Amino acid sequence: MRSNGTSDSRIVITGIGVVTPLGIGMEPFSTAVMNQQSGVKPLELLSTSAAPGNIGGEVSDFTEKDARKTYLKPLKKSVKVMCREIQLGVAAALQAVENSGLDLDQIDHTRFGVEFGANLMFSPPWVLSDACVKCCKETEDGLEFQFDEWGEKGLAAMEPLWLLCYLPNMPACHIGISMDARGPSNSMTVDEASGNLVLGEAMSIIERGWADIMIAGTTGTRLNPVKSIHGTFWDDLAQNPDTPSSWARPFDKDRNGQVLAEGGTSFILETEKHAQARGAKIWATLLGSGASCVADDKGQGHYREALVRAMTGALHSTGLKPSDIGHINANGLGEVEADREEAQAIHDVFGDIASQVPVTSFKSYWGNPGASCGSLELAGSLVGLQEGVILPTLNFTAQSPEDPSLNIVHGAPLATDNKVVMNINVTRQGQASVIIAQGA
Repeated sequence: MRSNGTSDSRIVITGIGVVTPLGIGMEPFSTAVMNQQSGVKPLELLSTSAAPGNIGGEVSDFTEKDARKTYLKPLKKSVKVMCREIQLGVAAALQAVENSGLDLDQIDHTRFGVEFGANLMFSPPWVLSDACVKCCKETEDGLEFQFDEWGEKGLAAMEPLWLLCYLPNMPACHIGISMDARGPSNSMTVDEASGNLVLGEAMSIIERGWADIMIAGTTGTRLNPVKSIHGTFWDDLAQNPDTPSSWARPFDKDRNGQVLAEGGTSFILETEKHAQARGAKIWATLLGSGASCVADDKGQGHYREALVRAMTGALHSTGLKPSDIGHINANGLGEVEADREEAQAIHDVFGDIASQVPVTSFKSYWGNPGASCGSLELAGSLVGLQEGVILPTLNFTAQSPEDPSLNIVHGAPLATDNKVVMNINVTRQGQASVIIAQGA
């Protein structure tokens, strides 16, 4: 079991950076989650979105102007080649380094690496409009796009560095360049499963002796105009006449869909010995991880089986039993069938104690930002565990009688002495990931 290893082998989190609908930076974020605030509200920055009612978990105090002047000030010349998702992720990474107290002048940069997750990134329609218009021809039926003219006329009208703004490996690139991180670097694009996967991989890199310090984080938005359209086609999206803050209702009997959101989160990982040598604050110890992908021949993901395999693998990697888990931070989309399958998977793994182990879901606070959800949710659990509590699921009153019974923490924080959290996430495609950590 990794948690019983020496300080040379135990991997700890020593810094957290967050850019969230509840605030930017750990102090405002911690205050908001401890006060059980919701970040779901009418969108302020996006004039065009397919989100129902134009409601979502938006980081409304993060504009490009804010990024240049404050959050990305050291990289202000590079902001022009960063789309919003990249900006969110890089800002979170810079904050994580600051939060960790790392002195970048005193480390071996060849042993400083980056592991980062992101969504697929899409250009807003207006970025492509001028180029597309140049390839259109007037016909009897109106303007018709001429595909054979794109290479000559369309591309010539595009911003030369356009593609660099939307590559999902660019957050890791910008972070590595800005901090001179010359160790291992990798990018993952696995939607909601990304957060736990980057932590598991970064953890393994340090354990193999390939790095002393890793930045592991994620960024994502589902509020982008194109991504929000995808959401309307692929997902059940919440909408109701009640106040927006009540729309995200994981596991509740009245849940009717997920809420689209955005955000970025980063962690600093190092061995416990390395952290202690520099007097770093330790947020948590990473104990182990698990991953699985289960889908049918049509590409339809099987949530239940994928989650069972990932949770079982994570427990096996740590040597822990289900009874050792202090609480589960669930994926909790707020979709009827997805939440039901997740509850079934918890019963499959936890057996007789499945209805006793505390369960919470932080998507009730801000919605689903896609690739960054797992990282952000783990950060929420660690904030609570610092205070000796499991923070509650918002907007939960009771489960449907058709759902397997779970002990959903709700109403008020639940005091706990067991600081072991199992953080679980799964994608539409049946890609599941789990990280098990122990709060300090």
